[in-house]
Amino acid sequence: MRVLVIDVGGTHVKILATGEQVHREFASGPSLTARAMVSRVKRLARGWEYDAVSIGYPGPVLRNRPVAEPHNLGRGWMGFDFERAFGRPTKVVNDAAMQALGGYRRGKMLFLGLGTGLGSTLIVDGIVEPMELGHLPYRKRTFEDYVGIRGLKRLGKKKWRRAVFDVVERLAAALEPDEVVLGGGNVSLLKALPPGCREGDNANAFKGGFRMWRGRTRKAKGARG
Repeated sequence: MRVLVIDVGGTHVKILATGEQVHREFASGPSLTARAMVSRVKRLARGWEYDAVSIGYPGPVLRNRPVAEPHNLGRGWMGFDFERAFGRPTKVVNDAAMQALGGYRRGKMLFLGLGTGLGSTLIVDGIVEPMELGHLPYRKRTFEDYVGIRGLKRLGKKKWRRAVFDVVERLAAALEPDEVVLGGGNVSLLKALPPGCREGDNANAFKGGFRMWRGRTRKAKGARG
C-alpha cells in the first residue's frame, strides 16, 4: 500500500509518500484552515501516487476526526472529514502519537515533543495512548508555557533548558517509562539530554505515519488518537 503521510505543525506542514526520498513542505500558521491544508497538500503532492493517507494533527483526535481546534492554526478542523476531502482511506492521529510510533522500540516509552507546544504520547507494549500533558498546570502556567516555543522566547535558552530538564524529570517520575524519547524541532537546542532520554529522529513522524497502516500497534481502548 502506498501511503501519503502529512505532518501538520504550528509552523509547517510536511508531507512524504511511500517510495519518495525527500519530503515536501509549506508554511502553516494561525490562518491555515483544514480545508486550505487539504487543498495545498493536494497541489504539493502532484506527481506522487498514494492509496491511503495518514495525518498527524496537533490536538486531540477521536474516530479519525479532530475533537478540538488547534492552538496555533486556523479554524474549521474540529469534525472535519479528511477521508472525504482526500477521497482515499485516511487515518488521523495526534501528531505526537504519530512521531512516537515512528520512534517506538519496545516496552513502555514516553514521547515528549519540544516544538510549538509540548506534544506527549505514552506507548506501552505497542498500545498507543495519546496524551495532552502540555496543558496541565505547572508553576504559574502550564508545562507547554515553559517548554514550548512561548517558554523559549520568554525565558531564553538557558532557563528554558533548565525547565525542560525539570519537566522531563517530573513526568518521568509520574509515569515511570522504560525510556523517554525527546523529539520536535527544538530538541536540537539542548546542549545535553536529560537522564534516561534519547533523541528522536526527525523522520520518525513519517515513519509513524507509514506504520499506522501496517497493524503493528494499537491505540488504547477509547483513547483519543
